[in-house]
Amino acid sequence: MGIVAAVIVAAGRGQRAGGDIPKQYRTVGGEPAIRSTLAAFSGHPDVDVVQPVIHPADSPLFRAASGGLAKLSEPVAGGATRQISVLAGLRALEAHAPELVLIHDAARPFLSGKLISRAIQAGKDYGAAVPGIVVADTVKTIDDNAIVGETLDRSRLRIVQTPQVFAFPLILDAHRRAAAAGRDDFTDDAALAEWGGQRVRIFEGETENVKLTTNDDFARAELLRGAALADVRTGTGFDVHAFADGDHVMLGGIRIPHTRAVTGHSDADVVLHALVDAILGALAEGDIGQHFPPSDPQWRGASSDRFLTFACERVRARGGVIGNLDVTVVCEAPRVSPHRDAMRARIAAIAGVSADRVAVKATTSEKMGFTGRGEGIVAMATATLRLPWSGA
Repeated sequence: MGIVAAVIVAAGRGQRAGGDIPKQYRTVGGEPAIRSTLAAFSGHPDVDVVQPVIHPADSPLFRAASGGLAKLSEPVAGGATRQISVLAGLRALEAHAPELVLIHDAARPFLSGKLISRAIQAGKDYGAAVPGIVVADTVKTIDDNAIVGETLDRSRLRIVQTPQVFAFPLILDAHRRAAAAGRDDFTDDAALAEWGGQRVRIFEGETENVKLTTNDDFARAELLRGAALADVRTGTGFDVHAFADGDHVMLGGIRIPHTRAVTGHSDADVVLHALVDAILGALAEGDIGQHFPPSDPQWRGASSDRFLTFACERVRARGGVIGNLDVTVVCEAPRVSPHRDAMRARIAAIAGVSADRVAVKATTSEKMGFTGRGEGIVAMATATLRLPWSGA
């Protein structure tokens, strides 16, 4: 199988949802909707590259919401219509020459990895396919006077969702021909492909894969998210490293000037290491040494950002969210308090949460023990996660 890419359409203004920012950047369950969407694709093992399409004015919001996620290409600017935005994303992907492309709305943050897998398989099988769900209610047509015209056979109706999947050359060509013909009125990419003569198949969608459009949608989403994420987990982490010759230490992803350095196989960031173990502990997925063995030379000198990014992606791969990250540093020096806010901001950016969900504290050991003698530094961490309830 060749490269599988995803275009995430996030250039809309989302005015019907209200609020001071576009709807895709509003939070649901403590996380920006667009981050949940991006994480679903970047964390999927069969997706190779994720191409965001955003409004240029939203660049700061996008950077804050997408920090630490893997597989993301540099976002490109969208246009006045969804169709123009999708074409911009497709053109940006040409250099990757993908075999398949999935096109998804940023404001559909609740899709599962299973849905992405079904989409990829349908793309392999048919070249053009869209997820659809069965219509549960009776559907009737009406005239201008609200008089019923006919009752439709709902067994032949489907509510269409995204991600819609296509052979990349096929959908890029269809978009280009539509643009050349002055057609910019297609409501989705499947309609455009159909206009181009392509047969489009339906595969099974998900009722949870709703599009957030109005303020009521966000209110319902909060309730559903809270009910779905009923499995609250807590994990703890501990890390210690010895001081050695050097001129700085890494703490919480921040380089802090100091008269000593810290020894360790990677950059020896005790704060991030303790947080990684706390998250993995809450997931019951081993510890940092299991996933990043000190004996493996590829991790020598590695930035610990990569380890925390991995742990946070494991949370999202299981459909969960990070509720709180709390860390305490124990050392006589360097002083942590002048760098506390920078550390909180950096950890929040890596984890993809707001800074008010990250606590950094510091204390000394009153000159007692190895920390008191200035021989090393300790960090202790706690992570609180919320995962989908899977039964007792």
